[in-house]
Formats: sequence, C-alpha cells, structure tokens
Amino acid sequence: MLGVVDYGIYNVVGGVVAMMSILNGAMTSSIQRYYSYEIGRGNPELLRKTFCISVNIYVLMCLIFFLLAESLGLWFLNTHLVIPQERLTAANWVYQYTIFTMIASMLSNPFNAMIIAHEKMSIFAYISIADVLLKLGIVFLLPIFPYDNLPTYGILLFLVQLFVTTLNSIYCITKYSECKYKLYKDISLHKEILIYSGWNIFGSMASVVKTQGLNVLLNMFFNPAVNAARAIANQVNTAVMQMGNNFYSAVRPQLTKLYAQNNHNEMFHLMFWSSRLSFFLILIISLPIIVQCRFILNLWLGIVPEYSVSFIQIMVWISAVDAMASPLMTAAHSTGKNALYQSLVGTTILLNIPLSYLFLKNNYSPTIVFYISLIISVFCLFLRVFIVKLLIKDFPILGYIKNVFIRSFAVTLSACTLIYVFMSTNIYAEETIFNFIIVTFFTFFSTIVTIALFGLSKKERYKIIEIVKKRMR
Repeated sequence: MLGVVDYGIYNVVGGVVAMMSILNGAMTSSIQRYYSYEIGRGNPELLRKTFCISVNIYVLMCLIFFLLAESLGLWFLNTHLVIPQERLTAANWVYQYTIFTMIASMLSNPFNAMIIAHEKMSIFAYISIADVLLKLGIVFLLPIFPYDNLPTYGILLFLVQLFVTTLNSIYCITKYSECKYKLYKDISLHKEILIYSGWNIFGSMASVVKTQGLNVLLNMFFNPAVNAARAIANQVNTAVMQMGNNFYSAVRPQLTKLYAQNNHNEMFHLMFWSSRLSFFLILIISLPIIVQCRFILNLWLGIVPEYSVSFIQIMVWISAVDAMASPLMTAAHSTGKNALYQSLVGTTILLNIPLSYLFLKNNYSPTIVFYISLIISVFCLFLRVFIVKLLIKDFPILGYIKNVFIRSFAVTLSACTLIYVFMSTNIYAEETIFNFIIVTFFTFFSTIVTIALFGLSKKERYKIIEIVKKRMR
C-alpha cells in the first residue's frame, strides 16, 4: 500500500499533470465528432484523412505537453508544492512516470475515439474492464515489490496505460482500413479541426474554472471542513454520473451520424428519447441517495461532515439536469458550428463564480453556491434548446418541451410525492439497516413505476416489455 503521505503526494503530483491536460478531453470529443460525421456520410477516404490528421495533432500536442511538463510543471513541483524533503526524489520520479502515462493516454485517443465512433461498445467495454482490473491488480501486487512504493506505483500505472494504448491501436489498425497512417498536408482540415477544438477547450476551461473557483471561494469564506464536505459530495456525484456518461457515450456517435445523413426526424426522436433516459438513469440512482444520504455517509465515514448531506443532495440534481442536456450538446456540436454554443453556454457557466462570491460576501450559507449552480444548469438547459433551434432550423422546440421537459417533470413530481408520503408515516424513520433496505427498495420501485407510467410513451413501454420477454426466453 502507498500509505497516507505517499498517496497524497501522488494525487498532488498527478494534479499538476492534470492541470496541463485540459486539451486532451476537448480534442477527443472533437475528433470523435469528425469520425462519426464522416462515417454517417459514408466517406471512407475523408475519414482516413481525418484520422491521420488527428494523429498529427495529437503528436504535436504530446510534444507541447512534454515541453511544458518538463519546464513549468517541473519547476512548480519542486518550488511550490509542499512535499516532505525525504520524499522529494520519489515525487520527481513519479512525476516523470505520470507524464509518460498521460502521453500514452493521449496517443490512445485517436484509436479510442474511432472505436466509439464505430459504436463497438463491447470492445470499448472489454478494454475498459481490462484497464480497471490491471489497476486493481497493482494495488494488491505493490507490497510484493522490494522497491520504493511510490515510483513503483507510477511505473506500473504507466505500463498499464501503455498496454491499453497498444490494445486500442492494434484493434483499430487490424479492423479499420482508415486507421492506416499516411502523411497528409491538408492545411484547411487541420485548421478546421483545431478551430473546432479551440472552442471545445473554451467550454472545458469554463467547467474547470467553475469547479476550482467554487473550491477557492469556499476556502476563502469557510474553514477547510467545508472543502472536505465538497470533496465527499464530488466523490458521490462522480459515481452517480458514471452511469449516465456510459449511456451517453453509446448515443453520441449515433446522433452525429444521423445529422450527417440529413435524417433529422430520426435524430430528433433519438435526442428526445436519450435526453429522457439519461435523466431517468440518474434519477433512479439519485433518489435513494437523496433520501438515505445521511445514513449512507454514516456507514461510509462514521462521522458525517457538516454540509456534506445538503451538498450531495443538490449536486445530484445538477447532474440529472446536465445529463438531460447532453444530447442537446451533441446535436449542436454535430453541426460543426460550436462557436455560438461554447461562447454562450461557457460564459453562462462562468457566472457561477461572481454570483457565488456576491452571496457569500453577504454571509449566506455555503450551500448557496450549489443552489446557484443548479439554477444556472437549468437556465443552460433552456439556452441549449434555443441554440439548437438556431443551428438546426427544423428542430421542434414544442416537441422537445412536451416529450422531455413535461414527461421528466411529471416523473420527478410523482416519484418524490410517493416517497414523501411513504417517509412521512415515520414507520421507517429510524436509521437501521433493515429500514435502509426497505426505503431504498420502495424509492427504487416508485421511480421505476412512475417512469413507466409518465416517462415513456405507449410504444416505448411495449418495446421495453418485448425486450424483457425476449431476454427471459
């Protein structure tokens, strides 16, 4: 095991690298959009050109990243981070391994994006499972090695990432003819992808600034315990969001392909359905957590930090709203005109910082920053609807409101009412394991029933019943 000090050092050192890797996520979503678009158009030659250009861009990014990491990053590590003197050498070694791990991850992205664009989710899942199992194996094997655990942990993680990158590249090169590299000098396509990615980077930066800015504000106005409560809430929220993210990864390339094929009606149908289902998936997981939050934290932590319950309860609602908005974001990005989308939505997200500061300056509770974030998320959801209407003229706003907003609101209101009535009887008010199981089951069952009654159309219910019957057979 690493131990508390070494684990803290690894997270701090890894954080220095993570701060310089914002480009990575923005670029990945950009090239995946271009892959899916060309697959939808049935243009293999342009798809191959796009792949080769994306590899060129990633190699250039890796070079820039390496130079920054080995200059500014290394300087920051050795002059500004608080690391025990006796562990500084180990920290520098693990920093080097972390840099190479990030480079291996970046080089894997053109291949990983191609797998998702081709909707080979089973391959994506198998490689992801292998990644997780190998990293889990490191935890158990680490005490066996007769070396310093911290650098050993770093090099083993690098080897795992190198293995995953190799798997992704071998699969794509053998499976897809467009993944045969060739040097292209198409300046216009290079420029187009870079401009598109630049706006994506702005959107990513807005989210990062919001997250880190709120951390700083809470630290300025309150004690570190409030930051600890937010960290716990983030951990729970990340676990909740994982379900929605996995589902959305499968839907995203389909939406782009349908837009490329000019099949707008089918695209809108998929957008409505996936928006609702993304929201419902988060709702199914979130409501039991919202209702039983204090009991869950007691089991997990023993002592529940102040504000952590309210932080979690508000954050999961924010996640549910953002999950509903994800297909709208993909629809806007599918058009290739993301400047309007990213400038408006990104700027609105940044309003979290000044608004939170004003309220905290007037002695409001720390929960106010999350209520502000929830209100802004809801506003951004409506803003995305109108942006999509501007970008795709035949997008039916009223149809979206009816099929997504109204159905989702009806499910939420009905499920919450049933749960409130059930909990108000006080029969299961005492916090015991038995009551926890009963309440969780009732919450889960109530949410499923209300989704079936109010969240799905008659045709969708029939379809799901047929799928269940088929599986049972």
